[in-house]
Amino acid sequence: MTQDIDTQQHPYAALTPDVVLDALAAVGLPGDGRLMALGSYENRVYQVGLEDGSRVVAKFYRPGRWSEAQILEEHAFAAELAAAEVPVVAPLVLQDQTLHHHAGFAFSVSPWRGGRQPELDDFEVLEWLGRFLARLHVVGSQAPFVQRPRLDADTFGSASRDWLLAHDAVAAEVRGEWRDLCKDALSLIADSDYPQSEGGRFGLKSATLIRVHGDCHPGNVLWTPVDEEDSGPHVVDLDDARMGPAVQDLWMLLSGDRRQCTLQLSALLDGYEQVRDFDRRELALIEPLRTLRLIHYSAWLARRWSDPTFPIHFPWFGSSDYWRGQVAMLREQIEAMREEPLSV
Repeated sequence: MTQDIDTQQHPYAALTPDVVLDALAAVGLPGDGRLMALGSYENRVYQVGLEDGSRVVAKFYRPGRWSEAQILEEHAFAAELAAAEVPVVAPLVLQDQTLHHHAGFAFSVSPWRGGRQPELDDFEVLEWLGRFLARLHVVGSQAPFVQRPRLDADTFGSASRDWLLAHDAVAAEVRGEWRDLCKDALSLIADSDYPQSEGGRFGLKSATLIRVHGDCHPGNVLWTPVDEEDSGPHVVDLDDARMGPAVQDLWMLLSGDRRQCTLQLSALLDGYEQVRDFDRRELALIEPLRTLRLIHYSAWLARRWSDPTFPIHFPWFGSSDYWRGQVAMLREQIEAMREEPLSV
């Protein structure tokens, strides 16, 4: 991406520290001046010290991304999880509501909760994560989202590809090749009703969709050591929650070669199936879902490029090397989707 950036035109340019502190004061949480930005690109999230010595986390939603109804569905899901004693940091109810508005921004406030990334090379940790995700999915399967979108080939794949091509975001020297590979990959996903030993076929369109976390990579799961209070995994943000297959919240915790992924997956499912049944046919969706995320990620970066924080943190995006890398990864994903799915 080479377009010029006018930081004053971006909505977050108006979100100064004073605005953050004034927003919290307006909901009865006067700050003591301690303010620290936390790692979030989609929204703006701050750890704020309060006058009573405690800390909270204030999340200012990206203008125009979610409707108020979609944000409130996220909050309601978090409240359901908390009521079921699933470890999640739900927004605080302040002045009888969880979603607030100040200076043109929608925001919520949550308790501060520490933690670190889980040790995914420890099979006991993976088994624990499996139980945790199963508990999340037990609640997620009890009712659907009405306002929030589905994770499917159209929203993550076709729409992302079309936007990138329409906005000339793909490097010219590989645009045709990338477009053709996207077409091949999305055709495979659309036709990916895999034969099953018990008869019939199964693919993304056949999967049962439930409310899932949606973006369950290791950085989005915090782990509290076993020798501390409330030990184990918890999530602090459901911003990407949507309707999707259960396996969506498992596959991003896998890494390494096929053998390593198989061992990790076995440990995850050992824990998961202690709590909730898992449809093993969904393992065939791992590579299609990985492919959709690959295409969607490029579109996400391109759509956010006018936000000054993106060129700073992703300076490599949009270069010829970046897009050549995307072409190579799409080729790999097409081959992976043609192989036998993982099994345990």
